Amino acid sequence: MDIYYIDRKTGEKRKEIVAGARFLQWVYDTSMGGCLLEAVVKKKLFSMIYGKLQDMPYSKKKIRDFVSTLEIDMTEAEREQIEEYTHFNDFFYRKLKKKARPICEDEACLASPADGRVLAYDKIDMNQAVQVKGIHYKLSELFKDQDMAWTYQGGTCIVIRLCPADYHRFHFPDSGIPESRKRIEGMYYSVNPVALKKVAEIYTQNKREITTFHSDHFGKIAILEVGATCVGSIIQTYKPQEKVYKGQEKGYFRFGGSTVILFLEPGKIQVDEDLLENTEGGLETKVNMGESLGRIFNGE
Repeated sequence: MDIYYIDRKTGEKRKEIVAGARFLQWVYDTSMGGCLLEAVVKKKLFSMIYGKLQDMPYSKKKIRDFVSTLEIDMTEAEREQIEEYTHFNDFFYRKLKKKARPICEDEACLASPADGRVLAYDKIDMNQAVQVKGIHYKLSELFKDQDMAWTYQGGTCIVIRLCPADYHRFHFPDSGIPESRKRIEGMYYSVNPVALKKVAEIYTQNKREITTFHSDHFGKIAILEVGATCVGSIIQTYKPQEKVYKGQEKGYFRFGGSTVILFLEPGKIQVDEDLLENTEGGLETKVNMGESLGRIFNGE
């Protein structure tokens, strides 16, 4: 199945280059692959072992082909030369030059916390949040907290799906104070659209970490990092209860595609129109970390 998205910079509809496309298609579209998925691929051990292999020195041999196949711009990286990386994970969670990801500085702007493909939903129903068209999940199951689910009833949900080719560090979307993260163990299904259309309630089944973030300009934001197949770890680098600035690093993912989800309370944000329109049309929008996701809601 081909996956298309809108390139925000050009407005063009583009076909996504999917890492491991044949394997994904086989696992999620065939009966034999489905058996392997349920018995092995979705389990923690599989992703843990695969992640550990990416820390081995020999794994750096595949970096060059990975960069070439997925068309990764290495001029954005702090270390531009492939030879500078000690193993594949060292490359995978590479840092970028600050100028590569300028942050929208306007206080009224909510910055994207990560590079990725965005879907945005307004006035969400806590009992029918959208995974993909026709497939829903409950916020109480996602948060494992009924009161927290009620906080975001009628609010906004912004999903940022990171592909293996993307920059895999995630950041704070505004200045404010973050609480300690809540960890929920779970499965390791893929978060690729191929899987999202086949497996119900992936976000509520997968491993995830939830941080309540007291934003200076957008109220109480729930920030979720969702693990996926072959994501070895979700690493948090921030310090709870300490003031952070917009664009400050929050953490990073080890190898694998992953997802960051933001939930905002009702009446806090006016999501950028292009994100809402593309979502309504069934298409994700490619957004970089630091770009605008929306502005403070002005009541109009």
